[in-house]
Amino acid sequence: MIYTVTFNPAIDYIVGVDNLRHGEVNRSDEEQVLPGGKGINVSVVLNNLGIKSTALGFIAGYTGDMIESMLHKYGLNTDFIKLKEGMSRINVKIKAQMETEINGAGPHVSEDSIEELYSKLKGLKSGDFLVLSGSIPHTADNKAYMEIMEFLDGKGVKAAVDATGKLLLNVLKYKPFLVKPNIHELGELFEVTLRNRSDVEVYARKLKEQGAVNVLVSMAGDGALLIDENGKVHELDAPMGRVINSVGAGDSMVAGFIAGYLETGSYEDALKKGVAAGSASAFSKNLATMEQVEELLKEL
Repeated sequence: MIYTVTFNPAIDYIVGVDNLRHGEVNRSDEEQVLPGGKGINVSVVLNNLGIKSTALGFIAGYTGDMIESMLHKYGLNTDFIKLKEGMSRINVKIKAQMETEINGAGPHVSEDSIEELYSKLKGLKSGDFLVLSGSIPHTADNKAYMEIMEFLDGKGVKAAVDATGKLLLNVLKYKPFLVKPNIHELGELFEVTLRNRSDVEVYARKLKEQGAVNVLVSMAGDGALLIDENGKVHELDAPMGRVINSVGAGDSMVAGFIAGYLETGSYEDALKKGVAAGSASAFSKNLATMEQVEELLKEL
């Protein structure tokens, strides 16, 4: 079974503005309201690819109820913890001359609620996948993912971690099955500017040396680079297409990678499906569908 954890789910309010003018009244050309949060995006794309998962995390208030309702309409399994106070955040994503995002902070997650999450994680068993993805509420600290991995250490659960900074670095000693920084996040981890694929490989290997089993680095239009558990480097260019929406592309790559790995056990296939899924989301207003991914796989 696959489980995703989203500490800070959101409603994504996506609004298109033909010519954004600061300090003036602007009228939208198009609007979308979608469930958001990186772990949730992974569950949605897995579902689109025909693979079931259970979405875990914390929701609050009427916005939390709306997130859960939308996911149920998609046919997803959820097992969220309902917080007693606050409301799940709303993220505003403005599509204009440039993409601009205003992300909400999210509700306070109490220690009792954290303990409730751990009681759910107790049920994970060897061979299960756990995806820890995205930011955490401002009330939590950067050891949150590390403490989950410590709790599950030795159970044979394959963890995929898509996070930034110390939130990612702290988990490495527990040997996550997969980490997926993008090229900019990888550079920020080591306070360097990565100028080419050779640079990416050097610093991806540093993450592997620190404990990551597989390191997958997304590089936007330049595709992706994977260093697998055996130290072999796999590189793949991205398919050609017009980028419409970058939101969720990295999460889609994680979902595609897991789907490809589960289907064949091949890292080459996993990378191909990951790149296809990430690109499909980038080329679309919504997250990748099975049909879009299969069409792009023909080009890789």
